[in-house]
Amino acid sequence: MAPIKIIRLRPTAILPSYQTESAAGMDLHACINQPMVIRPLERAMVGTGLSIELPPGYEAQIRARSGLAIKHGLTMVNGIGTIDGDYRGEVTALVVNLGSVDFIIEPDMRIAQMVIAKYETISWQLVDELGQTTRGQGGMGSTGVLS
Repeated sequence: MAPIKIIRLRPTAILPSYQTESAAGMDLHACINQPMVIRPLERAMVGTGLSIELPPGYEAQIRARSGLAIKHGLTMVNGIGTIDGDYRGEVTALVVNLGSVDFIIEPDMRIAQMVIAKYETISWQLVDELGQTTRGQGGMGSTGVLS
C-alpha cells in the first residue's frame, strides 16, 4: 500500500504508530491541552489533532484499546468508528466510560487504535428467492454454544 497522506492540525499532534511488529492497529493519541474527566456512562469526543486522506477502497476503523476497555471500561460509543475515504476532518475517538469511576484522559495519552482496512463496494441484485443452506432462517442461537 502507498503511504497515506496525513496532516497535523495542531503542532502537538502525535502521528499514529504501531507498538509491535505484528500489530494491526496503530495507537491514536489524545491531542488535548488539559486532562479530560470522563464520568461513568459519559460520552466524549477526543480529538487526535490529525486529518487523513485515504486511498480509494480503504477505510480507517477507530477501535477501543483492549487494555483501557477491560481495566477501566473505556470503549467506543459506536463500537467501531469508520472514517470514510472522503472525510477530511479531524480523526476523533468517540469514547464512553462504562466503568464505575471517573476516567481521566491525559494529553498525549494513547486512547484508541486505528486499523486501515480495504473494502469492496457492492450493487444489489433483486431476486425472488435465495439459495438454500443448512441453517436456513435459523437466527441468533440457532447453532448452539457447544460443538
